[in-house]
Amino acid sequence: MVMPLHEAFPGLAQGGYAVTSAHDKKYNCIAHAVGDTGNWWWPVPPDAKEIFWPAGLTRAETLAAFHEAFGSLGFHQCSTEDPEPGFEKIALFANDQGVPLHAARQVASGRWTSKLGEREDIEHALHDLEGEAYGSVVLIMKRPAVTSAANGA
Repeated sequence: MVMPLHEAFPGLAQGGYAVTSAHDKKYNCIAHAVGDTGNWWWPVPPDAKEIFWPAGLTRAETLAAFHEAFGSLGFHQCSTEDPEPGFEKIALFANDQGVPLHAARQVASGRWTSKLGEREDIEHALHDLEGEAYGSVVLIMKRPAVTSAANGA
């Protein structure tokens, strides 16, 4: 039986959350944070065909490797989790040893969206996922938002 979300992530009971998708095994939180719903992103193991990591980048479970991967997509470190018009933000969670465990993306409302492993996507307050499973927020990054006009829409 699958553990209820508020039991796995006690902070969700206080901040509230909304489920925004069904379970899906095709992608994980790292992919979801960068808008990819077709790949499972993780740097190791490098020989697994079903795991994606940007070509030519460091394949290690370190903050530096994740910073490099997000940087390759135009994200730069920033100092605030507050919404900034014209920017999209991601947050990286890590344990006490600095091993990355989770990533979330900010949505227009200022809340955050996360893919919970093979489970569903949810919208939540950023720090409500902190705890034993995902550690704490250790890095916030941003990049200029892509507008629909820039996409030809």
